[in-house]
Amino acid sequence: MTSISILRVSLLRHSVSRGTVACLFAAGLWLSLATQRAGAAELAPAVASESVRTADAAARGYRHLTGKPYQPVDFTSAEFDALWTVWPPELKSAAEIATPAERRRMTFSRYGLVPNPDSPDGAPLGVVDTGAGWAMNCLTCHGGKVAGRVITGLPNSHYAFQTLMQDVAKAEVAAGRPLSPGRASGAMIPMSRSNGATNAQTASVLLSAMRDDNLDLLETPRTVPFEHYDLDAPPFWNTKKKTHLYIDGFVPKTARVIMQFVLVPANSADTIKSWESDFQDVLAWIESVEPPQYPYAIDRELAERGRPIFNRACAECHGTYGPDGSYPEKRVDIDEIGTDRARLDGMPVEHRRFYHESWFGEFGKLDVVEKPTGYVAPPLDGVWASAPYFHNGSVPTLWHVLHEAKRPTVWLRSEDGFDQQRVGLEVQEYDALPPDVRRADDKRRYFNTQLRGKSAAGHSFPEQLSEDEKHAVLEYLKTL
Repeated sequence: MTSISILRVSLLRHSVSRGTVACLFAAGLWLSLATQRAGAAELAPAVASESVRTADAAARGYRHLTGKPYQPVDFTSAEFDALWTVWPPELKSAAEIATPAERRRMTFSRYGLVPNPDSPDGAPLGVVDTGAGWAMNCLTCHGGKVAGRVITGLPNSHYAFQTLMQDVAKAEVAAGRPLSPGRASGAMIPMSRSNGATNAQTASVLLSAMRDDNLDLLETPRTVPFEHYDLDAPPFWNTKKKTHLYIDGFVPKTARVIMQFVLVPANSADTIKSWESDFQDVLAWIESVEPPQYPYAIDRELAERGRPIFNRACAECHGTYGPDGSYPEKRVDIDEIGTDRARLDGMPVEHRRFYHESWFGEFGKLDVVEKPTGYVAPPLDGVWASAPYFHNGSVPTLWHVLHEAKRPTVWLRSEDGFDQQRVGLEVQEYDALPPDVRRADDKRRYFNTQLRGKSAAGHSFPEQLSEDEKHAVLEYLKTL
């Protein structure tokens, strides 16, 4: 465990509006969301007036999220396009002879950013172009792609957050500009140790420690113990089924709760509170979206054989599906689930208590769980698309979820490949990190389950099934 030093937090008070935590506005909304771009035209026609109001709110929410900056500018388009000048020699040489369009694609690829389907030649999804520069938002982490297809609300399992922040800092130094405190902290604080996962707790704990219960900035920030760990962003489309948020389900689902990452010092308490109606609309949009359908062939007969097996072995925690389906939102004790416990131990009680006692928890009215005992089993709608699996993103395919002993120690994904046989990421598997992988940015391309907080162990329940039963369940999971 470490502790937030007053020196570090004081630095962040003057700098957190830059790329460090501005991007973590993206990493922090641990909810559930969707495959389609829910503009008003894509929402199903509503008959009841309440449905119409909900649809209108959802359309507004999407417009807020994609068009309104809730953070100051992180960097300009020109700064982004110049990042290649600080790349490693082999990448820099390739970028130097590339066309501007090819270089932009290379830049998106290096940092795991995805094109915005509404403006594929402009800023990436998750970035609001203010005219003066780019301001990132939650879709940076919650807007990804699977098999090359961009899906708004899908976890961005490509996102190279740490590499982006370090390259931005290098570029500022290379340009002869003094390194701003925000970019310095963004380069130093561990934002992610594996591409596709983010250390969102850092932002949540640090930002909250700078505020009193009424969200006014403190003269002396609180000192709160915490531990760094990486998390895999959940799909937004599961939110509608939940009453509580985050992997441990410690806080009730409200618009205020998802606003924690706008606590940057540039935003006053009054400004933040004035945005509550915006985030009510954002939450309405999140809850309006449906999961994507599996795009490949499904053996329907085999899938139907898998349904009763799933209902017998998995539904107690993950729920049932179809017209009469139900979701239990069950928190499973950590000793029973056996998955990595760094998240459970790493978020301090003091931070959870802040949620309860502050404006976020309606000054004590919300029933916040200060000491959860495990993790909430998520709904499995659209589960085929949301690889990698587990809350820390340690398991690359659903086949590996069903075969605990076969999970790779280290794996490297392809950019757009999809494993139709095992249902999930197309990966190369290793017994250990290859010895010739030395640079930090290259190491982050590999998921190393031997690192703290990245274990792929646990969730041994499928071991009760025969191999034929696992095969049928895997096929059934494609239909959810």
